[in-house]
Amino acid sequence: MTAESFAYTLASASKMLSRPAATLILALMAALVLLPATRLRAQAPTPPPAATGSTVVQAPPPSAAPANPQDLTGTWQGTLHAGQDLRLVLKVTKADGGAYSANAYSIDQQGPPIPVSKITLEGASVKMAITAIGGTYEGKMSADGKTIVGSWTQGPNPLPLTYVRATPETEWTIPTPPPPVPPMAANADPGFDVATIKPSEPGKQGKGFGFQAGHFRTINTNMNDLIAFAYGLHSKQIVDAPAWFGTDLFDIEAKPDTEGRPNLKQMGIMVQKLLTERFQLKFHHDKRELSVYAITVAPGGPKMTKTTSSATDQQAFFFRALGDLTVRNMNMVDYATWMQSGVMDRPVMDQTGLTDRYDFQLKWTPDDSQFAQFRGVGSTPPPPTEDPNAPPSLYTAVTEQLGLKIGPAKLPDDVIVIDHAEKPSAN
Repeated sequence: MTAESFAYTLASASKMLSRPAATLILALMAALVLLPATRLRAQAPTPPPAATGSTVVQAPPPSAAPANPQDLTGTWQGTLHAGQDLRLVLKVTKADGGAYSANAYSIDQQGPPIPVSKITLEGASVKMAITAIGGTYEGKMSADGKTIVGSWTQGPNPLPLTYVRATPETEWTIPTPPPPVPPMAANADPGFDVATIKPSEPGKQGKGFGFQAGHFRTINTNMNDLIAFAYGLHSKQIVDAPAWFGTDLFDIEAKPDTEGRPNLKQMGIMVQKLLTERFQLKFHHDKRELSVYAITVAPGGPKMTKTTSSATDQQAFFFRALGDLTVRNMNMVDYATWMQSGVMDRPVMDQTGLTDRYDFQLKWTPDDSQFAQFRGVGSTPPPPTEDPNAPPSLYTAVTEQLGLKIGPAKLPDDVIVIDHAEKPSAN
């Protein structure tokens, strides 16, 4: 994802995520998107026509040599059926020492090339890993060296994927990725110029907030979600709300009245104004003692990597699967905010005292108290497992992998008390 995508994303193995680590469909971490992990068939591709009037970049020409079952060099392409058809292109080269290197493209998502971390050919066995998006591929090359039949894995459920060796006549063109939207001015106080609010379609899968192609969008969001996102709260910090706050789902598409890509604070400001103007939201603040989770530093200190990104660079908080989290360019306050928004069943408070921004991954086995926000829109945590190789609980994983502790506490925290709200006004 890029900063023009969903900021806080949860995706299952049914989607090929097309951008490097801090990207996944969208990248400014402000949403959670969940796609159903359906098993779907992949088949050998047929080259689609290029879109009329579109700008395309011809990929580097593949080798004109005949197919060689002992050589991966060249261009390979295949279609992954993952809810939507995603055309994937793999460009493989070989160094003088014989090691392969490659770039992957998901051309229907129009992202930049994704570096392949490792790709090997041993006999007919092909293996590939793309660490940036947590994906792996294993397949077997045909005796004539023209196809590789295998499975793509990005989460708990592998999907069938067949790659076909392309020729100059059959290879697909790769669209030029759209230019990145420059950041919104740091002192901007944006609102929405136009906003459309519609009831979500019954049975629609996923939940998310995001910014893409100059538009702010939400999917399957209720009033609790919107307030929590706008003010950095957990739904349990919203007091005296009517029942429809937690049941009525809305899809929102809105265009900001200010040029540029908003940061998380600016996205929150825009939603605050939308809640006032379209939902007639009125409330007052209070402070109450709440059951919360507190994040502290474990003995031995933090194990996370300080980011090399700047404070104005894109952030990311996304799931490759439930319990498989990637964080990029976030401080501990950001991390706590997104954990309470998307994972935990009560507010999360940062008590680490850490002020740096970090990049890290966290893998754990969720329990029944987690990811309640997504029940009913596409996912539930997996049932308990006896697998000795399964990741540990969140509480153990946070200590072992991040050098932090997370545990229950009773602490005073901010709440907002609802005085008035109405269902959204007409578009």
